[in-house]
Amino acid sequence: MNKISPPTQFQMFGGDMDQSAKLDVRQLAVLVLATLLSLAILWFSTGNIILVGSCAAVIIAAGALIHFFRHAGSVEDAVDVSPPDWSIAHAATQLSDAAIAISDRAGRLVCANDHFTKAFPGLKAPPDLGVDESSQSLMVAAGRAAWRDGSAQIDSITKDQRAYSVKVARAGASDEYLLWRLAPIERLAIESRAIELITGRIGRAMSGSGVMAVAVGPDGCVRAANAAFALRATGTDQDPLNGRSFADFVRMDDKGSVFFEREGRRGLPIRLLHVPLNEHNVEGSALLLAVDEESAKVDRGLALAHVEQLLSTLPLGLALVDRDGRFLFANDAFARVLDVEPTKLPPYPGDLVIAEDKGAVLDSIRRYGSGSMTSGDIVIRLKERPDEVIALSIAGVRGLGDAAVLLGLKDNSEEITLKRQVAQQTKMESIGQLAGGVAHDFNNILTAIIGYCDLMLLRHQPGDGDYDDIQQIKNNSNRAASLTRQLLAFSRQQTLRPQILQLANVVADVSSLLKRLLGETVRLEVHHGRNVGAVRADPGQLEQVIINLGVNARDAMPKGGVVHISTLAVGQQEVAAMGKEFLPVGDYVKLSVEDSGVGISKENLSKIFEPFFTTKELGKGTGLGLSTVYGIVKQSGGFIFAESKVGKGTRFDIFLPVHRGEAPVVGSGKKELYKPKDLWGSGRVLIVEDEDMVRAVAERALVRQGYVVETASDGEQALELFAEGKRYDLVVSDVVMPNMDGPTMARNLRETYGDIRLLFMSGYAEEQLRETISLDNVSFLAKPFSVQQIAEAVHDALARAD
Repeated sequence: MNKISPPTQFQMFGGDMDQSAKLDVRQLAVLVLATLLSLAILWFSTGNIILVGSCAAVIIAAGALIHFFRHAGSVEDAVDVSPPDWSIAHAATQLSDAAIAISDRAGRLVCANDHFTKAFPGLKAPPDLGVDESSQSLMVAAGRAAWRDGSAQIDSITKDQRAYSVKVARAGASDEYLLWRLAPIERLAIESRAIELITGRIGRAMSGSGVMAVAVGPDGCVRAANAAFALRATGTDQDPLNGRSFADFVRMDDKGSVFFEREGRRGLPIRLLHVPLNEHNVEGSALLLAVDEESAKVDRGLALAHVEQLLSTLPLGLALVDRDGRFLFANDAFARVLDVEPTKLPPYPGDLVIAEDKGAVLDSIRRYGSGSMTSGDIVIRLKERPDEVIALSIAGVRGLGDAAVLLGLKDNSEEITLKRQVAQQTKMESIGQLAGGVAHDFNNILTAIIGYCDLMLLRHQPGDGDYDDIQQIKNNSNRAASLTRQLLAFSRQQTLRPQILQLANVVADVSSLLKRLLGETVRLEVHHGRNVGAVRADPGQLEQVIINLGVNARDAMPKGGVVHISTLAVGQQEVAAMGKEFLPVGDYVKLSVEDSGVGISKENLSKIFEPFFTTKELGKGTGLGLSTVYGIVKQSGGFIFAESKVGKGTRFDIFLPVHRGEAPVVGSGKKELYKPKDLWGSGRVLIVEDEDMVRAVAERALVRQGYVVETASDGEQALELFAEGKRYDLVVSDVVMPNMDGPTMARNLRETYGDIRLLFMSGYAEEQLRETISLDNVSFLAKPFSVQQIAEAVHDALARAD
């Protein structure tokens, strides 16, 4: 089926009308028979004709009502606007090489191109595509994220041993559809490539030079062979060898020499070069190159040239080494795995590995180069990447002159990079959840400490012996509160106040402060690009991001240097050209902070955003600066990437999405002076808090301001107080509590007692709480808070309600 047109869709999902009518008749007949049988049983049991007649009348009336409302619903369903013309959408999707499908909010498939219907038969909408359980879970999560956020993507799912990358986008005039794009991830089949080479131009060139080539599958059967091998093995190059056992064409004598079976005892021995075409190289597919022993003595140079040409075209990292362990040849894939230039390979393979593995590599090369033609694997660690373990395949070869050993490395650099990125992203999310939970619990403790300090300070005057000590405790508690705010920023649970602004203005506002922080030996350079769009973010938090990155750059240049800050507009085409896995295509404003300092090593670059990770000396850093930057950028909907080279400096690139909508807010540049409020009040206040110390501080703070205060330890106890007839002007409640949380309690109160005034207090971000609570006319108070702050919050909440 090429597309799912509306009529087809109605036939699939709406059902056949004639069949439905037949089904209704059968159901009606069954209901009538059941009704008559029931009335007969009732008459037989009671003998009361009036009772039987009354029951029959009730049943007939109920059936008429059901039929009426059902018919009315059918008529309403039938009155619908004409379905959209999906032929245009289908024609557009046909132009893509990817599998594309469109589903509606009911999870039905409404349109799909031919690639989708061929790859996923059954005309089912994503995520129900017959994929494995893990892929199914990923697609369900991506669909939910797309309905919520507008788009989502998956790096890889598996269907019938084939991998697909998935992108989902919300579409339609009313955002009522999901557009699914499943692009196949092409993995290069080395066996198929080898077969193409043998049967193609290179295979014919080998035949002309006397080199016989044959590809053998895991089952030992021939997959392909060039004309030279077919002629020697069967006597004619017209006899197809595919599917026949390779062992039927060769034999081995007691000395280990290999001969063609067809040539008998008078045949010339041949030398075989075994090239594995899979990772395990022993029992899998292989490419065999054969030459005569006698002709090899004359044409070794020519044969070796053809072999090198063949090896250079294969995507598997391959190299030839002589008996002394020196490199003779290495293809580009071999050098790419090692992350070196092909022309800059060291003379010996042992120079590529760490000192502990050098002896094992040299011994293996010597053993395979002088013994029989066998192969095996050893595990090595490269000198440039000592933490990464890879497998080196080694096989002995004969008949190629000085070449005695074939080395093989799998080019899995892209796979390793992707795994590292996914692992790093997962680790950062887990650490963020842990940091947020710790910060939330710690905020309760700090609320009690700060609150009791405030209450004690009210009983002491400046100059008292205890006043300074209490003030010092409060100052240290505030410092601890700032650390919890940094943890909440990293875990993306900090309360933000986003505005529409120009990034260049934020950089200009913070430049004067940053220059003083950088000192005299570090120079600040600022550059702004043209046509830079507006972004939506918290200006105060962006200033903190710039200051943290600037201070880190200063610390990386102890002898002085230059910090360069720039803003630049980045369009969709530029983003697509970057090829970054975790940066969706779109329009962004890029903020770059670059230094010329000592740089960051590769092993530390993947850890710099983790909380409490620092390379500074003990006592010179908390390790929360970059983690705070990471959390603020992520919570603002942006992305951050770091690039660094040891000795050449570091650059942080922050991508914030361009905001489409109202114009940026232009501040007046003047801050209003704080005017103290009259916080005395009257009224009844209920405090609902599971932490005893926080509840006690809040109660004492509000009683001091003239309120009548009662307390409850959880939501259930608060509902019991209302059930007893007590009423309150304001309910101050924690959000997360055992038994019954704050939002559940609030919903029950409003359903039963009307519009109850609410003030929630929590250590989590206000934006996150508003999405979770989904209640109107609710005030928030962030933990930790002081006695002054809770008094102001209660005063403002009551004033706003009035």
